[in-house]
Amino acid sequence: MIRIGILGYGNLGRGVESAIRQNPDMELVAVFTRRDPASLKIRTEGVGVYSVDDVLSFKDKIDVMILCGGSATDLPVQTPLYAKDFNVINSFDTHARISEHFADVDRAAKEGGKVGVISIGWDPGMFSLNRMIATACLPEGQNYTFWGRGVSQGHSDACRRIEGVKDARQYTVPVEDSVNRVRNGENPDLTTRQMHTREVFVVAEEGADKEKIDEEIRTMPNYFADYDTTVTFISEEEMKKNHAALPHGGFVIRSGVTGFDREHKQIIEYNLKLDSNPEFTGSILVAYARAAFRLFSEGQTGCKTIFDIAPAYLSPLSGEELRAHLL
Repeated sequence: MIRIGILGYGNLGRGVESAIRQNPDMELVAVFTRRDPASLKIRTEGVGVYSVDDVLSFKDKIDVMILCGGSATDLPVQTPLYAKDFNVINSFDTHARISEHFADVDRAAKEGGKVGVISIGWDPGMFSLNRMIATACLPEGQNYTFWGRGVSQGHSDACRRIEGVKDARQYTVPVEDSVNRVRNGENPDLTTRQMHTREVFVVAEEGADKEKIDEEIRTMPNYFADYDTTVTFISEEEMKKNHAALPHGGFVIRSGVTGFDREHKQIIEYNLKLDSNPEFTGSILVAYARAAFRLFSEGQTGCKTIFDIAPAYLSPLSGEELRAHLL
């Protein structure tokens, strides 16, 4: 059995917990939280909830620690910190800072003789893998990635960190005309702003400066500054009624050409439609936690991304079973 720890029990942490139940070669050992452990009730019977201050006491009891904090402020600190003592995996999704984060985690994991796997989810993650494969197969062409319409957990979390924000949901919305042009094989050169818009719904604290919140959201680097963003302030009741679900999805398209005269258009598309973004992301994290454990068992150390891990490491099936049933 692969012994799993969960650090952080928000939407993603609960998604990871539900995914562990579907993997009989894994067991949840503990959940760690910055909140009062007594205030949390998890769904797995017989598993304790502990303070983050108790993490190191589980150093020899957990094979992989799945870090479920936010990318804005949690994971850049937590991942290199815990990679010294645990095999760790996260869903860090700030694309512009992945190289920096990789270097930090790589140093810490090698120092501790552990494996750290970063940026595992569907983007970055599964979409990244499909972009890489499609680019290798169609070297002459362009990649296009569209997200949504759906709730971005990372962007919503970044909004909730703003002073005066009680709750927030951020929806990413593809620009339909741009999608159609790509699917038609036009290979347009599209700016970030031409590909997506962002919609943010905010519940403000009583007395909060809404104009300041609006400005801070729309100008936030790496998240909103490069997009046409609308911020709408709503009541807490409306948030619960209309924005409680966490759907998402999107698609990666590679539009390329082949042939001696480059006369044939070829289009590859990978599409996701998700009822629950955190549950799907949690399912990916759990599969790659298995890979992290196997890499560590082979004596590997340091930081890995989805590009570095062979697909067979994800599956509980043997190589013979994979060849017989899935190849």
